[in-house]
Amino acid sequence: MRLLLDKGKTIEIHGPADITSETTDAIVNAANSSLLGGGGVDGAIHRTGGPAILAECREIRANIGSLPAGQAVITTAGRLSAKYVIHTIGPIYRDGSHGEAETLASCHTESIRLADERSVSSIAFPAISTGAYGYPVKDAAAIAISSAANALTGAKHVSKCRFVLFDVSTTRAFMHAAETFQKSNPSFHIEKAQS
Repeated sequence: MRLLLDKGKTIEIHGPADITSETTDAIVNAANSSLLGGGGVDGAIHRTGGPAILAECREIRANIGSLPAGQAVITTAGRLSAKYVIHTIGPIYRDGSHGEAETLASCHTESIRLADERSVSSIAFPAISTGAYGYPVKDAAAIAISSAANALTGAKHVSKCRFVLFDVSTTRAFMHAAETFQKSNPSFHIEKAQS
């Protein structure tokens, strides 16, 4: 499924799929604040991309310390097909009243801003914070779609944002979020894949 925005910009929902296989210019890593690798998407990106990514993460950590939730940094992609990995720290979900939505939106906005600064044209996101950090998938999907769409509108270079989702239920939640977003933004259009 694709959400067609203004000026030829698109948001794609893709899954079930493996983000480490993506050929977009940049992929986003749902990292932890240490930037030193972990489980889930983070571990998979480091394993597939190889030691160059961790080496750059260590340099960044030496300069800035731990990365706060909602912020992002950019490194090489090592052996991955992408050119860059953008590492962002999602919020740990408590009950939704501790700024989680704003922090999650910032993850998407900051990642697209960093990509745009590097003249990247395409970026792929996982479902940030929906694994070990416990963010309800339906809520996270709505925030991800709307914040990415808003960030794309102002981007000079980034024209394609793809959500690469691990399983069927998450993919469906993101498709539903895209359809809901489109209904409240009727100038945008949904294009469903031909079956």
